[in-house]
Amino acid sequence: MEEPYGFFGAVNPTGHNAIYFQRVCAETPVKLRRCQAGETGAVIARYEGIDGLDWVAIPLLPYLYSVENAAEVPARVDRETVLRLRSRYREAHLLDLGPSLRQGNLFQGGWTQLVGVAYERRIYAFRFATTPQQDDALIARLNAAPNRTSFNLLFKNCADFARVILNDYFPRTFQRSIFPDAGLTTPKQIAYKLTRYARKHPETQLAVFEIPQIPGYRRLSHSNKGIDESIVTVYAIPIAVLNPYLLGGLLVDDLVRGTRHLIPKHPDVLGPGNLTALTAPAAPDENSAMNGASADRPWPAGSSAAFPAAGSVDLDGNAAIPGPAGGVPSTLMESSDAHE
Repeated sequence: MEEPYGFFGAVNPTGHNAIYFQRVCAETPVKLRRCQAGETGAVIARYEGIDGLDWVAIPLLPYLYSVENAAEVPARVDRETVLRLRSRYREAHLLDLGPSLRQGNLFQGGWTQLVGVAYERRIYAFRFATTPQQDDALIARLNAAPNRTSFNLLFKNCADFARVILNDYFPRTFQRSIFPDAGLTTPKQIAYKLTRYARKHPETQLAVFEIPQIPGYRRLSHSNKGIDESIVTVYAIPIAVLNPYLLGGLLVDDLVRGTRHLIPKHPDVLGPGNLTALTAPAAPDENSAMNGASADRPWPAGSSAAFPAAGSVDLDGNAAIPGPAGGVPSTLMESSDAHE
């Protein structure tokens, strides 16, 4: 759950969804395959403004930090450093997406959405178990279907992409809701339904982690909101025009339900040197979205101190997780963005 940032993130604070698969790798940004030994999987998400593509797959470390070696992740960045790291990765790996692919701006997304996400905002990762058969089916389905965008902020956004994929893993679990989101799909809604499902199905082995924003480039991002929490901003006027009774219902729903607590009080904090927690079997003392327990934190959440020295990042983890699911975790990552 990647948080909103910047001006547009303030007026559209719902968020962006992305899903990381440990077994699924990107042969190219638009073609998937099973990972080989030593490979780290890929983050798959729907974006606007990527030369007509509906989804793009990026390896985990570049997706977060624009680099391929954890030791190269800076502890603090400025605008020039972020642009240099992103441009270097694009020249090495993304030119096949099109030489005219735009960079994006305040109002419209571009290729910069694909890499260096942790320089923009904080991310919450919801890890869950999947099976090899489920992941193989996903690869076959996405590779076979046309990868052409019909992006629509209201009904075919990044959260809708996650909703459709997660329904393949957990059938009939992720549906649009009138309350609290006026029939739309939002990242916070997806995370809520995932945690609710996991409480009833322990075999999901859900755990929640925090990936901090790298300081220096932007002000700290702010928390994700659903539609009812956002009605005091940009949504109030259009909803009131379309249906003032719905606006009143959303206000009441927000007052009755309050803020949904999706994040444990002290989630494990991950950085470039310890991302193995996203794919390793759950340890007995590891935090869980169901019990709120916490393990030692590598460094304080939101700290601007340098990250611990990056060690080897082994995200292969092909051994099956114990339990009924018999799978290696996949991860739902959500955020708010100016362009999603």
